[in-house]
Amino acid sequence: MILRKQFLEHVGQTSPSPMLVEVARANGSFFYTPEGKRYFDLVAGVSVSNVGHANPAVVEAVQKQAADYMHVMVYGEMVERPQVEYARRITELLPENIDCLYFVNSGAEAVEVALKLAKRYTGRTELISMRRAYHGSTHGALSMMGAPEGEEWKAEFRPLLPDVKSLRFNNFDDLNEITSRTAGVLCEVVQGEAGVRLPNPEWLKALRQRCSEMGALLIFDEIQTGLGRTGEMFASTKYGITPDVICLAKAFGGGMPLGGVASNKQILDSFTHNPCLGHITTFGGHPVCCAAGLAALNYMIDNNIVEQVERKGALFEERVSKHPKVLEIRRSGLLLAIELGKSEYLYRLMEIFKEEGIMSDWFLYCDTAFRISPPLTISEAEIEECCTIIARSLDRL
Repeated sequence: MILRKQFLEHVGQTSPSPMLVEVARANGSFFYTPEGKRYFDLVAGVSVSNVGHANPAVVEAVQKQAADYMHVMVYGEMVERPQVEYARRITELLPENIDCLYFVNSGAEAVEVALKLAKRYTGRTELISMRRAYHGSTHGALSMMGAPEGEEWKAEFRPLLPDVKSLRFNNFDDLNEITSRTAGVLCEVVQGEAGVRLPNPEWLKALRQRCSEMGALLIFDEIQTGLGRTGEMFASTKYGITPDVICLAKAFGGGMPLGGVASNKQILDSFTHNPCLGHITTFGGHPVCCAAGLAALNYMIDNNIVEQVERKGALFEERVSKHPKVLEIRRSGLLLAIELGKSEYLYRLMEIFKEEGIMSDWFLYCDTAFRISPPLTISEAEIEECCTIIARSLDRL
């Protein structure tokens, strides 16, 4: 109780009603309160903890790297083994033309870098995003929250970036808005905060073609979908589309704060001249964070975690869809939106979940559906138990 009071007094808040669940420890698919209450973690830090909480391989890598060295110098000046090894490993998994990685601190910073890169590389100023997109809360990323749906979140922070517009996701006609003035088009492969909205594969192909024709950089935001969440290492791979730039974060750090911008080296070298130091980041690519991310990636590969994602996601879908309160399930791998159709159902369910020992939440642009995005390491037995609790909770609505 004292800690909660101090939290409210001394820690900056993001809403008038935070969850206020105190965490004592976390392991695998669960976290626990000081009183010992167990919660199924169906948020995973918003798709961060893909290899589970307190993963021994990640913990060991963090401890070892912290003992060797932590911060030495501003990013890009020193040769640090965790950065080099992680960049090489990630680019090996990406399409051949994406062969370089610029490390940053977070997803929002990755988006900022990608926007700057598009302007610098093309010499143009117009930036395009999608309606109901979410890319972060810094000024540039906030500017890319597509209107009119995003206006609620950004109206009080104007003026934002000029020369920005948004298209309708999956709308073919809107692709004509991409012209020779366009520096870059920023797009989630699967729209997360819109409530897990899947792309039309043909629309993605048309988007890629239009950007190529107009000389605009196609930037994929894989901050939520990257590192196995959709059942492939990257969602762009799942849909067979190669962008010019990929933004990474969340699971990219293995539970530590880390972001990255992957692209062709020729494109990323734009930051080295006219002007040099085109983007500066003190803690970007922190060696401990890179060591954690590399350990998490290797753990997923060594244990075939990504190959199990589709089966586990389908099991959740099969079990939860049977409940009469569930109107629809939208899913890509282990990223699910469970549609209830009424916001009053959703808000009441969040309180019931807290009582029953489940942590979930809703989506910024969709407060009628709840999120299921657990650690990818969740077992099928845990899924069965979790679905039993979800059904019991839905019965209480």
